[in-house]
Amino acid sequence: PALLYQYHRTRSGEVALNFLGDYQGYVQSDAFSGYECLAKKKGIIQLGCWAHARRYFVDVIKAKKKNRSKRIQPKSLADEALEFVGDLYQIEKEARIKNLEPQETYQLRQEKTKPVLDTFKIWLTAKQQITPPKGLLGKAINYSLKNWQKLIVYIEDGRLSPDNNAAENAIRPFVVGRKNWLFAGHPNGAEAGATFYSLVETAKANGLEPYNYLRYIFEKLPLTQTDQDCKNLLPQFVDREAISTPMP
Repeated sequence: PALLYQYHRTRSGEVALNFLGDYQGYVQSDAFSGYECLAKKKGIIQLGCWAHARRYFVDVIKAKKKNRSKRIQPKSLADEALEFVGDLYQIEKEARIKNLEPQETYQLRQEKTKPVLDTFKIWLTAKQQITPPKGLLGKAINYSLKNWQKLIVYIEDGRLSPDNNAAENAIRPFVVGRKNWLFAGHPNGAEAGATFYSLVETAKANGLEPYNYLRYIFEKLPLTQTDQDCKNLLPQFVDREAISTPMP
């Protein structure tokens, strides 16, 4: 696994296009408008994120809790929507518990997930007709329907995930740090930060202790002579046994 952070001064769709280059395959993201340009790129198959779709319905329930009394309230449409999403994730949990191979996960999704999605799509379409579009619930329903084709792609391949939580979780350490220091100070500082976070988080993803890893590469970098020498110091390729325990 590799986690790569990139700083850019704009949120333009060109950033994603340039980053991907000639890559062809799956790209999973939220529905940020900057990614819409990827739909026009040959060989790119976009996946949506059920965690983001779910979040819209959660916001509906949170808003209602602020205004409702302590009396037991009847189940709302947002609750019903979350039950559908919960069923989808329960199937994913089954696949993890059984430690299914990708092909087996694909078969499970065709057997169990697809019927849930088909029913949910009918439900969303029906509720859209009777829900004000500018309210929280209307926005939640519209988000799911607008991105439906991207949201259901994951059932086509057992290697895929229903959400991009892996990316969201990888971003969190950087965001927490950014809140502490507020500003990078200069674009060069932001780029340097992205580079260090890429190394540290990729090291963690590959089972390396970040401090040991950084100390090791700082010792070895002055000795490198070729691009391959540098590549061998990346977390995915480094000799784990060569990384010594840090000094007390």
